[in-house]
Parts: sequence; C-alpha cells; structure tokens
Amino acid sequence: MIKLLFSFSVLISFQVAFADQVVLKNGDRITGSIIKKDAKSITIKSDLFGVVTTAWDQVDSIKADKALTVVLSDGKAIQGTLATQGGKVEIATQGTTLAVATGDVSALRNADEQKAFERLQQPRLLDLWTGAGAIGFAGTSGNARTTTFTTGLGASRITRTDKTSIYFNAIKASALLNGKNDETAQAIRGGWSYGHDLSPRLFINMFNDYEYDRFQNLDLRMVFGGGAGFHAIKRERTLLDLLGGAAFNHSRFSTPSTRNAAEAFWGDDFSYKLNSATSLVQSFRMFNNLSDTGNYRINFDVSATTRLTKWITWNVSLSNRYLSNPAPGRKTNDLLYTTGFGIAFAR
Repeated sequence: MIKLLFSFSVLISFQVAFADQVVLKNGDRITGSIIKKDAKSITIKSDLFGVVTTAWDQVDSIKADKALTVVLSDGKAIQGTLATQGGKVEIATQGTTLAVATGDVSALRNADEQKAFERLQQPRLLDLWTGAGAIGFAGTSGNARTTTFTTGLGASRITRTDKTSIYFNAIKASALLNGKNDETAQAIRGGWSYGHDLSPRLFINMFNDYEYDRFQNLDLRMVFGGGAGFHAIKRERTLLDLLGGAAFNHSRFSTPSTRNAAEAFWGDDFSYKLNSATSLVQSFRMFNNLSDTGNYRINFDVSATTRLTKWITWNVSLSNRYLSNPAPGRKTNDLLYTTGFGIAFAR
C-alpha cells in the first residue's frame, strides 16, 4: 500500500511539473494546458475543471512548459516556453530568452490554435465550409396513397473578413385518393449571400435568391440585391447583424403575369449557440416595393440544429414567405416547415 501511495504521489508530481500553470491575483491556481490568450482573456484546459476562461488582467503569474506561439504587440510571433519573472514575461526559445512587458503580449496559441489561425490567413475556396443537409420522406398506402419529400441544405464559409452562405429548401407532396392524383404542395427556395467587413463593425453585402411555388402560381422569382450592415453583436456564441439596402425583383407568374420592381430592404441575421450540440439560426427580410408603393413582401426563416453524433444531426426549420399582392385567387402567406435527421459537415 505504501508503495502504491508513493507511486501515485510521484505520478501526480510528475504531471504537475510538466503542466502549464496560471496563478490569479486572488491566489487561485489553474494547472493544465494553455489553449490561447486573446486581447482580454486566457483559456486553459484544466485536468480537474475542463476548459476555463478568465480575464487576462486578473493573471498574476504564468508558467508554460509546453511551447506556445507568442504574438507581441508589434505583430512579431515567437515560439517557445514562457514564464513571468519580475513583472516581465520571459520567452525561452532555441537557447535564448527574451523578456517583454506583460502588456506587450497580445496573443498566445497552442499548436492546434496556431494551425487553425494560419488556416484562416489564406484559406482556399473550398476551405472553412460548415453546414448541414437533410432529406425527409413519408408516405401512406391503402385507402389513400400519399407521398411527401422534403430536403434542406445550409452552409457557410466564415473567414477573418468575409462570410459566404448558401441555402436550399424544397418540398413536394402528392396524394392519390379514389384513383385521382393531386399534388398538394410543391415549392423550392434557394440562394446565396456574401458579406465583406470594412471594419470590425461595418460590412457590405450582396445576395441572390430564387423561388418557385406552384400553389402561388409563381413560376420563378429572381432577386438580386446588396447593401450595408452593422455587426450589432459579435461574440463567440452570439452573432447579430443588422442590414439594409436595395434589390431588383423579377417575378413571373403562370396566370400569366410578369412583375419587375425595385425594392428597398432591411432586416437581420441572428445565430446563437445554445450549447455544444444545439445552435439556432434566424433571418428576417422586409422588402418594400419602390415601383408599386404600398406593396411589400416578407421573408422569415428560422432553423435549429442539434448534433446527435459527430456526423448525424436533428434539424427543425421553418421558412415563411408573405406577399401583399399575390396572384389572383391565391393567399398572401406560404409557410414551409420540415424536421428530420441529417448529416453535418465541416471542411
């Protein structure tokens, strides 16, 4: 038993000796592996408490036995171990030691964080895409034969200065009753958008939407637009963009009728990560007709995705389209909602 306790004590001492340590001004000590440090906080993976994030200005001393990438205030990056001594941060690398003021350390990154950072600097066109896709099918047979097919796809590519998004939703449903076949729903919606940051808060954007809705008598709606926006909230878990601008709307109905109109639009894009598995995305656009004042249309989309495994997700989405002046005999509002399992991907 004494040998076992001695071996356990030696093992614990060995782990502590080769672990990073952060001591806070209130005396608390965090032992583990330093993940990163940004402008205001430092993140450590603790063996006992998991991932811990604390304010950088509350750090009294730091000791990192594992090599980190240290970014100084002048932009210079150095790889090495570090420790605080006499109010300075000493960076040991390749047999030399560099002492700098604590305020001159703008960032710290471990190997994984540095690799992710470098990937963001010059990403290839197919890099950094994340998203989820789902396909649903339901049917009945017997006195009535029905089939319903739904599909959805959403993906985005976010870099340091821009964001590209694509989306696609479709539903097709039919029913056979007493030998009579009738399509009960058929709609397709899709498009893309691109935004580029001019500053940490301001950005410009452009978009292109397409829509088909058989029961609105809408053969095709094409909308091209662009404008400017403001990052009202930009945090790790929460993003809120407010935007507005102008668009051109070409709508062709099977009545037959064709409408071309200039539009002014405003709206928001919102995303929130509820936890490590579930995220919520919402988008709203109000389009006011400038060619036929008084008429307008509204697009509202919201979806929730829960990651069940690394690849499998459960998705719930709602897509609503409101048109103040629909084709004769048609309703103003069309709502498309889907739920089902899908596949998540990241590149």
